[in-house]
Amino acid sequence: MHQVLEISIPNGTVRINSSRMVFASAVLENSTTMRWEVGKSYFLSDLNIIALVGCNAQVSLRDWGDTLVNSCITSCPLSLDSGNGSCSGIGCCEASIAMHIPVYSISANQVVDPGAGPDPNEPNFFVYIVDQASFYFDTNMVTKGISNTPEALPAMLNWLILSNSSACSASTNASAPSSAPECCSANSFCKGYNGTTADYDGYRCYCSDGYEGNPYVDGGCRDIDECKSPHIYPCYGDCKNTRGGYDCQCHHGYKGNASILNGCQDINECAEPEKYSCYGGLCINTPGAFVCRCHDGSYGDPFTKGGCRSSKGLTIGLIVSGGSVLLLLGLAAPFIVRKVKLQRVKKMRDKFFMQNHGLLLQQLISRNTDFAERMIITLQELEIATNNFDKSREVGTGGHGVVYKGIIDLHVVAIKKSKIVVQREIDEFINEVAILSQVNHRNVVKLLGCCLETEVPLLVYEFISNGTLYHHLHVEGSISLPWDDRLRIALEVARALSYLHSSASMPIFYRDIKSSNILLDDNLTAKVSDFGASRYISINETGITTAVQGTIGYLDPMYYYTGRLTSKSDVFSFGVLLMELLTRKKPIGGTFDNGDGLVSHVISLLSKGNLYNIIDSQVKEEEDGEVLEVATLATTCTKFKGEERPTMREVEMALESIVSKKSSFCNKNSQSSSRSDENRILALYMSIEGVTKDKTITITESSTEGEIPLSSRFSR
Repeated sequence: MHQVLEISIPNGTVRINSSRMVFASAVLENSTTMRWEVGKSYFLSDLNIIALVGCNAQVSLRDWGDTLVNSCITSCPLSLDSGNGSCSGIGCCEASIAMHIPVYSISANQVVDPGAGPDPNEPNFFVYIVDQASFYFDTNMVTKGISNTPEALPAMLNWLILSNSSACSASTNASAPSSAPECCSANSFCKGYNGTTADYDGYRCYCSDGYEGNPYVDGGCRDIDECKSPHIYPCYGDCKNTRGGYDCQCHHGYKGNASILNGCQDINECAEPEKYSCYGGLCINTPGAFVCRCHDGSYGDPFTKGGCRSSKGLTIGLIVSGGSVLLLLGLAAPFIVRKVKLQRVKKMRDKFFMQNHGLLLQQLISRNTDFAERMIITLQELEIATNNFDKSREVGTGGHGVVYKGIIDLHVVAIKKSKIVVQREIDEFINEVAILSQVNHRNVVKLLGCCLETEVPLLVYEFISNGTLYHHLHVEGSISLPWDDRLRIALEVARALSYLHSSASMPIFYRDIKSSNILLDDNLTAKVSDFGASRYISINETGITTAVQGTIGYLDPMYYYTGRLTSKSDVFSFGVLLMELLTRKKPIGGTFDNGDGLVSHVISLLSKGNLYNIIDSQVKEEEDGEVLEVATLATTCTKFKGEERPTMREVEMALESIVSKKSSFCNKNSQSSSRSDENRILALYMSIEGVTKDKTITITESSTEGEIPLSSRFSR
């Protein structure tokens, strides 16, 4: 019995699993014979082969009357390379099967010494009756034996309806096909088969030409739509399906054989004007068509006899009416063009408004109606305020955009216009508006409004006229901001950050504290600006995991490595800012000869008692003994572990205490007396675990968000 894998009625085939035949080499010196057979209605297809796997053996295929059908012989060298090989006589041979019968006898015998070959201990040879397309020889089948040979492989059988009578009879109509009772479907016929023996005659049913399906059931043969398969039924013209066939005609205006490539040629209609009704006198042939028109100086229907008439009167009428139309168009054109331009601009601005989350932003700030109305500013207002963004109105430029000075309602404002059209810029804009619309603090720059009608939105702030803390601090020469102003600015920034962390409606982590983000007004009052990187935090949360964003040198190393943003990340950056105010050194890697950044260098000098080696000379002259206390506070803020850093509220209170003591004691101490307290204050802060000179961590170049393109070292 054989397992049936697939039956094809249209092809008259059955696909079966043909079992492996195993011949023991010990008995192959004398030929061993096995029987292979299927039911009487079936016989092997021409697609099958007989394959022998083994070394130095011969297999023979005979009919049951002992007539040789085919045979093949294998041989093997002393070693076989592993892997796929060709079944061409080395370890494997194959032979075709041409006789269509249901029963065969298969014999195998040894042809040379069984010890010759790659594995003299392999006791077996394997024979398959198999579909040639399904057989793949691998040398492991010889070298590793039965465990590497499949138990069965697919073979293809043909089948017949057996009949010893004339059941598949010829029709009385000579042009009609033969029929049989089993061919139940219309448009079907039978075709006889004569076997090799008298008792092996039969026939099969087929669908007629132009039909496909199952001829053995009523209505099983269905019409083929040849027009849907032009690769099988070529047609290079107009294809129309018909019952049992199709009609292929050349396109209109062509003639010839549309079933072959380039078989259709263009018809020259102008050669037979009467046949194609062209009476105008002027005929032009074109591919697949023709043009027929009246002669110059006449008009009318050229396809009608006498249809063309003189066009003098028509010409005068056309000139008069055409002139009137042109005059009207000339008068109306400026208004039409202006209207189209205005509609196009309005459509573009509406598109940008929706793209920039305008509805979301309106909803966000709608809690205060007056505030919502004045927050949304039109592009036309900003164009008037900046004289169409004239270059003379630029007051600052950067990597991300330009800041313009403008006047709105008699107030001087700053307008931030981004140069980069990327989704991240738009997202940061929405974030900044959302945060600043909820913040009200004297040391935070005030957002007056925004414009959503451009591809990248515009922000409108109060105008801060005195530049950034960075530009005031890092000037040429030895004289910079007075120490008292630096200390006051530090306190004002601490107040702003403390407010954001604990007093705002929702906690806000600023994430990018640096001297270039702190603006100074005419009175040198600090204004924290640029909230694009800031994040809202729920009241019941202490932190959030997010993509790293910030500026190298100021960036919290714990946030950098874990992506966990907390309020202590801002504390670290503020500690770096304090060191920058004390030293006038930029907090980036490579600032010092040993490759240290500002943080690690200050901590190293403080631990050695040499802090004053790095303090700005102007500060040393103007301070009243508070420098060491501020430096130690900065060191505590920059501890590696966030939980060991103070909160911004604690930092604010510490700076309040330092400023108040400085105001109370105006007598300036000498540098020596200041240093006499060094060991006491140092012992106080350095006793906290984590501030040592030998524990360092390195931030290497990384592809993170924000400005993080360099490397720096931070003390732990």
